[in-house]
Amino acid sequence: MIWLLLLIVVLVLIGGGMWGWPLLAGMLGLSSVKDKPSALANIAELMRSYDITPAEVDAAFHAPAASQAVPTRRSRGDIAKTLFIYLGAIFILAGISAYIGMFWESMGSAMRIFVTLGVGYTLLIVLVSALHEKKYPRLVLPLTLATVFMMTGGWFVLIHEVYPHGDNWRAAVLFVFGVMAVHQGALFGKYRLTVLAFTALFFVYGFMQVGLELLGVPIAYIAIVLGASLFLVGTALEKTPQRILAEPALLIGTCWLNAGLFERIAVSTSANWASLIIGVCVMFTAYGLQKAGRYSRLTGLGYFIGSIMVYSGLFDLVHNTAVELLYLAVTAAMLYACVVLQSRALLFTTVIAMLGFIGFYTAKYFADSLGWPITLVLMGVAFLGVGTIAIKVRRKI
Repeated sequence: MIWLLLLIVVLVLIGGGMWGWPLLAGMLGLSSVKDKPSALANIAELMRSYDITPAEVDAAFHAPAASQAVPTRRSRGDIAKTLFIYLGAIFILAGISAYIGMFWESMGSAMRIFVTLGVGYTLLIVLVSALHEKKYPRLVLPLTLATVFMMTGGWFVLIHEVYPHGDNWRAAVLFVFGVMAVHQGALFGKYRLTVLAFTALFFVYGFMQVGLELLGVPIAYIAIVLGASLFLVGTALEKTPQRILAEPALLIGTCWLNAGLFERIAVSTSANWASLIIGVCVMFTAYGLQKAGRYSRLTGLGYFIGSIMVYSGLFDLVHNTAVELLYLAVTAAMLYACVVLQSRALLFTTVIAMLGFIGFYTAKYFADSLGWPITLVLMGVAFLGVGTIAIKVRRKI
């Protein structure tokens, strides 16, 4: 059962930064606004996130419609110009990629470095020009990503060509990530764009990860240190124009930190206790975010993952012991917590855990003595009872 838990956590970690956790939050109704209190709570959260004062809301609300900014329609010429710019950039990159793929083996070392690192620095010059002139803001994001990709690959090609027999890949990664961190940090210091903040943080934390590994620091301690620091960085980002990165940073930092704590606790005790303790910690983190009125999606995801870890660890601990029914008592108590915390994510996992344990306990102790027909009837009555309670609880949330 613990392996199933770990698989779920890994899947959430992989998809959480892009689409997994917003989709899950939407499925569980965590971001839906169905009544006036939830709408007011949502508005309050937006005001805290973007440092909006009640006076500014009042001014915007009473502002005449004519005075509000009306987006101007782009002319057909402007649209065509942008389209041709995108197509030109795509064909240039496609041509370079095709040339590299076709003639890579026949190229010399200098040519390989030029078509990778040279192109990367050429793109960097174009990026800096675009940022300085401020003429093509829509090209900044794809141009930044293309520049980062080509420069990073180019530096690895340079190292491979200069040291063809080297096998210390961590030293190569440390050097490349360090150089790229300096590049992206300098660009961010000059232009203060969100995409540059993201790339700078990526390379800085990659540099620190590999550097600490080279120093012989255990992976678990690296995860704890870097996860905690990224959580603090996410908190600091809330007060900057790059606040859109705060929520993903808090998510990754929390997962990173708790992954390290999980490994150390599992080594000291067992995976079951680690799952139970870390699950409780994650739920307390979600509770703290909920009390602060920040990031309702992170709150729901914290309750969801934390409760899965708690229920999984608790079941493995009480399984085949004299206190097996303690599991049912805990899940029943958590139904009350669902009402107090008003969390549908926690209600979902609690109902699944309770129904699963009832089915397990019934099959284990009553299947042979009462017969399967009666057992199935009892299970059906139990399921209906729990389902009725869940519906009543959901209406109160």
